[in-house]
Amino acid sequence: MVVTRGHKVKIFADGADLNGILELAADPRIEGFTTNPTLMRRAGVDDYEGFAHKVLDHVGGRPVSFEVFSDDFDEMREQAHRIARWGGNVYVKIPVTDTSGHSSAAVVKDLAADGIQLNVTGILALDQVRTAAEALEASRASIVSVFAGRIADTGRDPVPIMDEALEILRPHPQLELLWASPREILNVCQADQIGCHIITVTHDLLPKLDGIGRSLEDVSLDTVRMFYRDALDAGYVL
Repeated sequence: MVVTRGHKVKIFADGADLNGILELAADPRIEGFTTNPTLMRRAGVDDYEGFAHKVLDHVGGRPVSFEVFSDDFDEMREQAHRIARWGGNVYVKIPVTDTSGHSSAAVVKDLAADGIQLNVTGILALDQVRTAAEALEASRASIVSVFAGRIADTGRDPVPIMDEALEILRPHPQLELLWASPREILNVCQADQIGCHIITVTHDLLPKLDGIGRSLEDVSLDTVRMFYRDALDAGYVL
């Protein structure tokens, strides 16, 4: 599906504002949704399962990722099974490690063998991509989320890393690479150019999708007009 101006990368909305999610559910460019406990806490969500069911009632079967929140691997398994029962379009997010840095690969492998659709999250390093791919060997459909924006925050160019991550996943057609934590709309174009399957876009970035491919002269004129209008509205005089 071409989602905007010739781009084929799938756009998933990332957030936890229920009203915003319901509004975006009417946008045909949005092919899925992701959230996490941090976003939910910021949005004031106090009933995890109740919020999840409200989202699932309105997204029309599009994939939605909900994350476990235990730091204990056995409890992660239990939470994953419970979350997976919420719907056939649910992907369960499993962090790549626990908070002590211990790999969750064994948990991922068990859940994949149980037929649960997973979203392995919090990945930044290519070795983590390799480990996730191996653990997801038995998966029927899962997502590997690499936080490209956080890679960029360390001063590294995320594009070569994401490109290599795609190569790692290429022998596993049941797995999709997700470009997580974008910082600007340019990331949508970058993800598309390398053939990344999915990119999450936050609610504040989504309106900028319409600017992809615009004439730079048009954007320049809009900028000049904005400065002029704001000066007039402020009543500045010299």
